[in-house]
Amino acid sequence: MPTGLRPSTSSSCDAAIFRPIRASLQQRRKEMPKLSPLRKAEEIASTFGFEMAIVDLERLFSKEASEDHPLLRRKLAGPSAPFPAERYAGKPLRVAYQGIPGSYCQEAAAKAFSSIRCEAFPCSHMEDAFQALEEGDANQAIVPVENSIDGTIDRNFDLLLRHQDVEIIGELVLPVNHCLLSLKGTSRSDLRRVISHPQALSHCRAKLEGFERHLEIEEVPNAAEAARYISENRITDTAVIGSRIAAKEFGLEVLEQNFQDRSENFNRFWQLGLGAQHQRRELGDAWKTTVAFSLEKGVSDLFRAMWIFESRDISVTKVDHRPNRSNPIRVKEESTGDHKYFDYVFVMDVEGSASDSSMEKALKVLEEISGFVHVLGSYTCRLKN
Repeated sequence: MPTGLRPSTSSSCDAAIFRPIRASLQQRRKEMPKLSPLRKAEEIASTFGFEMAIVDLERLFSKEASEDHPLLRRKLAGPSAPFPAERYAGKPLRVAYQGIPGSYCQEAAAKAFSSIRCEAFPCSHMEDAFQALEEGDANQAIVPVENSIDGTIDRNFDLLLRHQDVEIIGELVLPVNHCLLSLKGTSRSDLRRVISHPQALSHCRAKLEGFERHLEIEEVPNAAEAARYISENRITDTAVIGSRIAAKEFGLEVLEQNFQDRSENFNRFWQLGLGAQHQRRELGDAWKTTVAFSLEKGVSDLFRAMWIFESRDISVTKVDHRPNRSNPIRVKEESTGDHKYFDYVFVMDVEGSASDSSMEKALKVLEEISGFVHVLGSYTCRLKN
């Protein structure tokens, strides 16, 4: 619709005509039998076709500016909100990151905020970064959430679900660059031992086995701490697998970059903030929304939740699940006795902004089959080298 023009009177009339039709369709949806794997194919197709009819009507009669969704009104400022950096013009942005100086998370923070003044500070424990945001010690935070080889960091999913005032405002994907670090002047032939975090060692197993001489391999809880220890104690026969920023922090030499076995290795980080902070939506930005929800009928309803988005041309890109701590056990009554099984909270990534009309409608429908729906964030993703 051109700027400055309002919906015509006929559009308002069409919407008024549609309301009773939509109400009737929604009533039929509630009365329809639930889908079952045992249902005939034509019955399933009929049900899905009915759902698509509702979707098409919603698209046909949707307004240019839809009514506020109660969840989004509370949680999301929408595409016109300023990028957080602009809110702190004139003073550096304070960014909390998990780990110590020299960690991969510090490297991610440096790359995420390379174009603005930033004071990044470490948090020893995962929960500290969330608390720093809530207590005002940090404007934003960077936390790791997934590695393309090892999978998700479940602890940070749990923390995001628990700290409901904190939400995802950006995502950063970085290629992993495991570096072989040693004291300056140390050669590969001087090495007797390599130490690092177990995950980094597993990523570099073939390279270590193919080393020109036998090496002792030692696991340590923190690669950045190991790099600092080697530097401070001037250990000449030991290398650590760590980040480039660790070499810079502790004055170490990079004997070899990209020491990992596979080049297709990426880390995913979340940029976190409080609910009022959001990125400006630029033309061409690819947006993602992450939503958490429980299902009144448990895991068997997951396909219905996914269909709500897919039927509106909103692609589901990822689904995770975490134990539902508020209702951990479900009991299914059967004539043969009670059956107990675990209940879950689902965390789903879908393509698109939460302020899009189709997304708002999908979230409203999701509420109909959910115990709760909580938008964890709507944001853009950046891939950096």
